[in-house]
Amino acid sequence: MDKKIKKNKWTLKRIGTYLLIASFAGFVFYQFMFTDRRSTLKVDREKITVAQIKRGVFQDYIPQTGTVEPSKTIYLDAIEAGTIKRVIRQSGAMVMKGDVILELSNLNRELNVLTQEASLNESINRVRQTRLQLNNNDLQQQQSLAQIRSQLSKLKPKYEREKQLFEKKLISKQQFEETEADYQFNVKSWEITYAQYKNDSVSRLKQMVQLNQSERRMIESLNGVGMILDNLVIRSPLEGQLSTKQLEEGQAVTMGERLGQVDIIGSFKVKVPIDELYLPRITTGLGATTRFNNDDFNLSITYIYPNIQNGRFEVDMDFTGAQPEGIKRGQSLRLKIELGQSSEELLVPVGGFYKDTGGNWIFVVNESGDRAERRNIRIGRKNSEYYEVLEGLEPGEQVITSSYDTFGDNEVLILG
Repeated sequence: MDKKIKKNKWTLKRIGTYLLIASFAGFVFYQFMFTDRRSTLKVDREKITVAQIKRGVFQDYIPQTGTVEPSKTIYLDAIEAGTIKRVIRQSGAMVMKGDVILELSNLNRELNVLTQEASLNESINRVRQTRLQLNNNDLQQQQSLAQIRSQLSKLKPKYEREKQLFEKKLISKQQFEETEADYQFNVKSWEITYAQYKNDSVSRLKQMVQLNQSERRMIESLNGVGMILDNLVIRSPLEGQLSTKQLEEGQAVTMGERLGQVDIIGSFKVKVPIDELYLPRITTGLGATTRFNNDDFNLSITYIYPNIQNGRFEVDMDFTGAQPEGIKRGQSLRLKIELGQSSEELLVPVGGFYKDTGGNWIFVVNESGDRAERRNIRIGRKNSEYYEVLEGLEPGEQVITSSYDTFGDNEVLILG
């Protein structure tokens, strides 16, 4: 009887086949799970800037450049148009308040002023004549009353005497009646004249008030007309240094044209243009520092101009302590305007990377220094030297701070 021989399933060939399949599967699994499939780029290390993340004092300020100006300036504008008749003081001269700087000529304006003055003087004379007539009428009425009063003072005693004599029949009736008629006539005349005088006096007082007011207004107008010619003379409004553009005799000047300015000497301010992005954080009283001739000087914001032009607004800053000696109008000063209190923060140096990333990510160099990987971060405040790091980085880590223009969308850099 034959014996059945069992076939061996695990031959060397089959084992080898399974090992080969397992090895391939393991390789695929490893490649899928552990191999870095991120895009890479080889970068020359000498063409990039690497900086270290560190903790330090963050000074919250913005660097700006300001222009030195006089602390107070009064501009000279032409109130009247005309031609320059005479230039008395040249640009750069020191002037006192009220000093004549130049004279203008305007024949049409001068003739017009003369016509207005003549008309006003004529009106004033008419008012005065009317007032004189009212006064004369008042005097005439008073004179009439005085005459009637004088007649009554004579007729009344005569009337009373003759009345007694007539009652005793010592005089004729005709004589008494004549005296009585004269007396009664003067009494009636007194009553009528006095009543008229009282009425005229009330009306006269009202007219006098109106005439006086009218005369006063015309005199004020006359003075105002006279000041029109005074406007053709440009005077210094205060003591200081005169600055004007080129002015020549015979040159035409338009109404409102700016002819120059007068600056107070020895006191200066600094006018500073600032990006409108900082407008919410800029307030009066904020301090600043500047360096001049190896010395530091302090300033503070005293005025914020409301207008924004070309994305910038301006502020005036005054020196809070000593003022630099030797500064001149138009000179530029570098300033650090403080926006807040200094504090210890995690810092990354300012660099071109921010333009490309917006501060949302950065390339972090590994410990061996041969690779840099992209990492998300969050940036806070900025000054001229550092950005404040809010999250994503640790002290001591190395980062690339130069521009990322040539890196494209690669996530890993091979540093060679």
